[in-house]
Amino acid sequence: MTTLTPVSLRRIEHTESLRERVRRALVAAIVTGELAPGQLVSVPTLATRFNVSATPVREAILELEKSGFVEPVRNKGFRITVVSEDSLRHVAAVRLMIEPVCMERLAGAFPTAALAELRAGADRIVEGARTGDLVAYLEADTAFHVRLTAMVGNPVAVDIVSDLRSRARLLGLSAMAGTNRLVESAHEHHELLELLAAGDGAGARALMERHIGHSVGLWAGQSEPTPARASAT
Repeated sequence: MTTLTPVSLRRIEHTESLRERVRRALVAAIVTGELAPGQLVSVPTLATRFNVSATPVREAILELEKSGFVEPVRNKGFRITVVSEDSLRHVAAVRLMIEPVCMERLAGAFPTAALAELRAGADRIVEGARTGDLVAYLEADTAFHVRLTAMVGNPVAVDIVSDLRSRARLLGLSAMAGTNRLVESAHEHHELLELLAAGDGAGARALMERHIGHSVGLWAGQSEPTPARASAT
């Protein structure tokens, strides 16, 4: 397997909101496990790592505290919160109740005019997986699924899916960067589009169930749960 350097904690370019760039990079590092649960971080250390001032890092960290990604530690900085395997399975279980159903319904009214745009998004996911750029991978993956969910026409579902994806911790994903397993999973986005375009609601639902199962199986190096088991968690 190709040896890759960490990508989510790379230096931040001054081309957009530094606070948002830092926040997104930190979320990616936490979600993938590059910043491990229980690990202590400090604003000055992160500012040096990102090559930015302390202000955007502090603002980003405070946002992450509200989201439950970090917790303050007196006189030491912040600790990456520990998320139990049960919590991850609970998140996946709720996603299984919502996202597969949304994809099944979308297949019946999929706007083929958006297919080229969505295929380009799926390409970005595959490229992020192929190159091991986990920041690009996660950002493209989130944008892709939120866009598809929005097409169902239920803004509440969009908010819930976005929130659940922000809570997920794909522990073990960083070890898979650039591997065939991650690339194969990324290609499922293209498979989903083909099923949606063909109006195959049952197929789209089944694929989405399998895809969500990766979040608690593939990334953690475990056997993936069946939809029935995950839904009962």
